[in-house]
Amino acid sequence: MSEAKNSDPKKLFIKTYGCQMNVYDSERMAETLGGEGYVETDTPDDADMILLNTCHIREKAAEKVYSELGRFKGLKAEKPDLKIGVAGCVAQAEGEEIMRRQPLVDLVVGPQAYHRLPEMEAKARAGEKALDTDFPEEDKFEKLKNRPKARRAPAAFLTVQEGCDKFCAFCVVPYTRGAEVSRPVERVLTEARDLVERGVREITLLGQNVNAYHGQGSNGTWSLAQLIWALNDIDGLERIRFTTSHPNDMDDDLIAAHGECEKLMPYLHLPVQSGSDKILKRMNRSHTAESYLRLIERIRAARPDILISGDFIVGFPEEDDQDFEDTMALIREVNYGQAFSFKYSTRPGTPAAERALVEDAVATERLHRLQALITEQQRAIQDGMVGREVSVLFEKKGRFEGQMVGKSDYLHAVHVANAGTEIGEIARVRIVDSGANSLAGEIIR
Repeated sequence: MSEAKNSDPKKLFIKTYGCQMNVYDSERMAETLGGEGYVETDTPDDADMILLNTCHIREKAAEKVYSELGRFKGLKAEKPDLKIGVAGCVAQAEGEEIMRRQPLVDLVVGPQAYHRLPEMEAKARAGEKALDTDFPEEDKFEKLKNRPKARRAPAAFLTVQEGCDKFCAFCVVPYTRGAEVSRPVERVLTEARDLVERGVREITLLGQNVNAYHGQGSNGTWSLAQLIWALNDIDGLERIRFTTSHPNDMDDDLIAAHGECEKLMPYLHLPVQSGSDKILKRMNRSHTAESYLRLIERIRAARPDILISGDFIVGFPEEDDQDFEDTMALIREVNYGQAFSFKYSTRPGTPAAERALVEDAVATERLHRLQALITEQQRAIQDGMVGREVSVLFEKKGRFEGQMVGKSDYLHAVHVANAGTEIGEIARVRIVDSGANSLAGEIIR
C-alpha cells in the first residue's frame, strides 16, 4: 500500500444513495481511501475503483443496486483491473449474495465496517474477494480520526449516533445499522472543531434516531441537548441543526434548547408517519396522534416561528379510508413547512412484510391527495416569507453572473442576484419573491 501512496493517484468514483448519513459515510470512505492514494472522480469511466454506497429504505432497493452493477459489465471487461465495491445498508442486508449474483463485485462492506476499506482494497487488488458486514467492537470513527485536512464547504454533516432500538414494523434500520450507539462527547466536539477550522459554519448532527443521543462525557452520559449547548460554545460555528428524530425522544431540555440556544436553527424534522392511532400501533411507533400534536404545541411554545418537517407513509397494511382521513386531519392541524411522503412498500424481514397490502390504486390516490395538501402548506409558508428578513448562509454560486445561493435559518433555499458576498458568508436578506422550491432575496445593506 505504501507504493500506491507514492505513485500517480488512483481514481475513485462513489455513487451515494439515500440519506444524509450515507453522504457523511461516503465522505469518510473517500478520505479513508485517499490515504491509500485515491482521488475522487465525477465519472465511473476513468475510475480505478467504483463504490456504490447503498440505501435499503426505498422500494426494491436491492434490485436497483443489481441493475446499476449490471451497467458496469462492459466497463469491467474493458478494464480488468477496475475494482467494484458495494457499501451501505444493501451491502449489510445482502452480504455474500451480492457477489454470487454479480461476480464482477470485488468487495462488499457494511456501514459499520468501512474503516476497514484499506485492508479490503488491498485484498481485492491481490485478486481475492473481500467481504465485511460485521458489527465490530472497535469505534470506526476513532479509526478514521487522522484524515486529510481538506478545505470544506460551509455546511457539513456530523454523525453522532447510529442504529435504532425502536423496531418500527416497516423499517430495516435496526437490522442493517444495528442497535443505538452514540459517539463519545469529546470525539464529537473534536470533529466539530476540526470542521470549523476547515471553513464550516453550519453543522447538522446526524443519527438514525439522533435525539436518542446518549454519548459519554467527562461527567456521565450526555443528552442531545447537552451536546448542542457544548457545540454552541465553539467559536466560528454559527448554526446547528439535527436530524432525524423520534417523537418519543423529544425531552424537555431539547424542547427548551429550541427557544434558548441562539445557534440552534428554527427547523425540526419530526416524523409521525400516520395520523391514525390504529395504524401507529400497527407500525409499532409507540406514540399516538394526540401525543404528537401536544408535543408540537410544546415545541412551538418554546420557538413560535419554528418550521416543522415530517415523514408520512401512505397505504400501510390495514389502512382504511378513515385512517387516511385521520392522517390528513393531523397534517392540517400541524401545518408542515416540508414533508417527505411515500407509498408503503414491503421490506423483507420486517414485521409488516407478511401483511396484506392496500390495493395499489387506492394507495396511489391517497398519496396524491396527501402530497397536494403538503404542497399547499409548503407554498403558503414560503409565500408568507415574502417581506421578511432572514439570515442566509451562502453555500455556492448561482446559475447567473453575480448570483449566490444559500440556506435560510428555516432551511429554505434562497438565491440573491448581485449578492456581492462570498461562499461561507452569512448575511441578512430580505425575501422579495417565492418560487416553487426556493425564495429570492436581496441583501440588506
